[in-house]
Amino acid sequence: MQRKVCTIIGFGPGLGAAYAETFSEAGYDLALISRSGAGPTGESDASNAVAYDCDAGDPDALSSVLDAIERDQGPIEILIYNADLARFGTLDEVSEGDFEQSWRVGVLGLFTAAKFLGSRMAERGSGTIIVSGATAALRGNLWTTAFAPTKAAQRILAQSLAKQLSPKGIHVLYLVIDGVIDTADTRANFAPNEPDDFFIRPEAIARTALALVAQDRSAWTFEIDLRPYGEKW
Repeated sequence: MQRKVCTIIGFGPGLGAAYAETFSEAGYDLALISRSGAGPTGESDASNAVAYDCDAGDPDALSSVLDAIERDQGPIEILIYNADLARFGTLDEVSEGDFEQSWRVGVLGLFTAAKFLGSRMAERGSGTIIVSGATAALRGNLWTTAFAPTKAAQRILAQSLAKQLSPKGIHVLYLVIDGVIDTADTRANFAPNEPDDFFIRPEAIARTALALVAQDRSAWTFEIDLRPYGEKW
């Protein structure tokens, strides 16, 4: 029997690796898409993974890679859209190029992937699209001039996808990640003096995503907030 394929667009250390490890342990073959084409190391040593080099903001390249995955590994049952080109700064600090590239990776890439896979999943009558979101999708800040508009557009796109694809048997999920994801980089650059409980663990996010995949069709979740228990909101 052919194993199901989980494709992660935006694979890398932290959340991408946690998704890979969690879904590999659940029995999925992995297709890992990143700019570097890196495969699992350390955090995720899955042997059932194939790595692909692709810029998610390039529609032609992304469609070509997704086609190769379905041809070589099999039908994509789960798409996890985790690609993000975070450009933080004020209006004076963010360039037009930064703003556009953030949108291309965060929004156009999701649109491209959903457009490519939507009809294929619909023909099969099943599939799941999971989008790694953020609280910035709900409110802006001084330093999220490029990031917040990207995440807001991504969230509304995901909602539109859900309304179109859910009746065709495709579950669309948007995860509002309200907290600092625990990685070496975020600890060093954003919160070097914070205790462990301040952070949201990437493996906890991934396990929640896996649990949502198993939901009965009569009670599907579209959007869910994920935050550390001590997060102020």
